[in-house]
Amino acid sequence: MTSKVDEALGYEQARDELIEVVRRLEAGGTTLEESLALWERGEELARVCRRWLEGARARLDAALAEEERTGPSAGDDSGEDASR
Repeated sequence: MTSKVDEALGYEQARDELIEVVRRLEAGGTTLEESLALWERGEELARVCRRWLEGARARLDAALAEEERTGPSAGDDSGEDASR
């Protein structure tokens, strides 16, 4: 389960912390207990990033669906050259 603090993390902040967790795990030199704690933190951060990305995908899909539904943008309803 993700904590309230994690819910407040922005995508970039969670991603950067996740990168640091992975770097520390790959470097080794930590105890088993420390490695497990890092792994668990990494899983939490990955969930935060996934939620942000899923939300962004949903917003993009909604915008594309709206564009398909309404046709051309409101500023180009005549089909004429907009430079006039």
